[in-house]
Amino acid sequence: MTRRILTVCYGNICRSPLAAAVLVQLGGDNVDVRSAGIRDKWAGKSAHATMLTAAAEHGFDLRGHRARQVDSDIMRWADTILCMDASNLAALGELADEHTAGRIALYLGDRDVPDPFGQPGDAFDRCIDMIVAGAARHLQRPDG
Repeated sequence: MTRRILTVCYGNICRSPLAAAVLVQLGGDNVDVRSAGIRDKWAGKSAHATMLTAAAEHGFDLRGHRARQVDSDIMRWADTILCMDASNLAALGELADEHTAGRIALYLGDRDVPDPFGQPGDAFDRCIDMIVAGAARHLQRPDG
């Protein structure tokens, strides 16, 4: 059975699209992954230019990504909702209902993936490294 995973960050132009690409590439046919952002400021826009370049250098293609805002429909679609940081987790907690509340968690479990937006290029590389390193925990089969 294919697991449906939603990755969420602030604007859906840096961390969550990268996490979605990583999970798709590493999870193959076992996962269906989508991404969204808490805010609609960048809805319809491509991934951040520095993230596009850094992702490509790490083997991930974000050229087809278009940002979207998280909503109740995409939350209900997902089996698992992975937030990039505690502020995203809190915002989704306010949007969640009785069906989706138990599906929300931090991507790294106990810590944030820092937002590289507005930071120098090496912050994007560190972000990618963290997301790649954390991916395996989400690709394990629930039964082992």
